[in-house]
Amino acid sequence: MPFEKIQTEKLSHSVIKQIELLILRGILRPGERLPSERELSDRMGVSRPSLRDAVAELQERGLLVSRAGSGIFVADVLGSAFSPALVALFASHTEAVFDYLSFRRDMEGLAAERAARVGSDTDLKVVDAVFRKMEAAHLKRDPSDEAALDAEFHLSIIEASHNVVMLHMMRSMYDLLRQGVFYNRQMMFKNRTTRDLLLDQHRAINKGLQARDPSAAKAAVEAHLTYVENALSEQIKAERHEAIARQRLQHEENR
Repeated sequence: MPFEKIQTEKLSHSVIKQIELLILRGILRPGERLPSERELSDRMGVSRPSLRDAVAELQERGLLVSRAGSGIFVADVLGSAFSPALVALFASHTEAVFDYLSFRRDMEGLAAERAARVGSDTDLKVVDAVFRKMEAAHLKRDPSDEAALDAEFHLSIIEASHNVVMLHMMRSMYDLLRQGVFYNRQMMFKNRTTRDLLLDQHRAINKGLQARDPSAAKAAVEAHLTYVENALSEQIKAERHEAIARQRLQHEENR
C-alpha cells in the first residue's frame, strides 16, 4: 500500500518555507534587511537555534546573504537575470530600447488587465497610494522623485496581478531601467508638457484599475507606453538633428 508515516516537520523547515514564500511573492525584496535574530525569532515563535538553522540553509541556497556588522539581507536574486555582456548590448543599441518598450507594453497591459480582475481591494489601495505620491511629487517638480515613483507605480500594478514569474521578471527589467541601461527616464520628467501628460496617463491607468475595468486599465497602460515610445523616438531624432546642425556650424565657422 502506498502509505507512509506522517513525519513531523522541523521548525527550521517551517521557517524556510515562510521566508521562501515572502521572497517568491515579492514581499521581501532584494537587498532588504531582515529583522534582528531576536526580533525575528519572537515574531515567528521559534527558538533562535531553529531560526539559525533556517537562515543558514537559505544562505546556502543563495536566497539570503550575511553582511558582517550589518545583518542578514535578501540576496540580489535578480542580479543574474541578464549577463553583463547582454546588458552592454542593450545599452549600446537603440533597437533594444524600442523592443524593451514593446515588451513592457505587452506584459504590463496584461498585468493591468489581470490586476483589475483578480487584485484584492488592498492591492488596489496600494496602487492608488503610490499614484497620490506621484501627484504630490508632480507639484514639487523633482524629476528624480517622479521617475522613482513612476517605477514604483508600474511595479505595484504587477504585484497586484499576482503572477510571481512576471513579478520577478519585470523587477529585473526595471532594475536595468533604473540603471539607465535603456534610456534616461528623468529626462522625460524635465519637460513640463510631457510631465503633465504622463501624470494624466497614470491617472487614467489608476482610474481603470480602481473601477475594476480590465479593458480600460489595459488600454490606458498601452496608450501610456505608446506615448513614451513616440516621445523617446522624437527625442532621439532631435538629438541626431542637433548633432548634424553642430557639424554644419563648425564647418561654416572654419571656412
